[in-house]
Amino acid sequence: MLEECKTARERWGGVHQLIDRWLDERRELLVSFLELKEACDTELEAVSKPQIDRFSELLMDYISAGHFEIYPQLREEANAFGDHDALEIAGKLLERLELSTELVLSFDADYSTPVRCQHFLPRLPAWLDRLAKGLTERFALEDQLIARLHAAHTPQKEVQAE
Repeated sequence: MLEECKTARERWGGVHQLIDRWLDERRELLVSFLELKEACDTELEAVSKPQIDRFSELLMDYISAGHFEIYPQLREEANAFGDHDALEIAGKLLERLELSTELVLSFDADYSTPVRCQHFLPRLPAWLDRLAKGLTERFALEDQLIARLHAAHTPQKEVQAE
């Protein structure tokens, strides 16, 4: 039994590290967003495709990590703890997250090539405003997901120690 506890702690501690790394990626994404927003506000015509590409790459990496790494791990953890209520809540939150995923995919498509980037450059400030709203909601939903599916299963001593 002690070995099972150790294994569980190691297992879900790894999820915690995965989440921490993902939240670091979120911060990097936000810095890139703010830099791009500032560049748009300063001189839109001077915004370069590489600036947009950097932001878009961070955005796509962040969204992908959520869908393919974080969310499945959180569901697996809730399953392991038999937390059916959390899984039901997760399903609803994930449906809502899909809206901002579609928004991100549309943005990425609009700025995917130099020609498209040039064509859609005048719309970039409006796009960034839409993304700001979508990402704000997304981050709040993800935080709820983490709180319900992971933090609820973390012993309080571990939470306080970190």
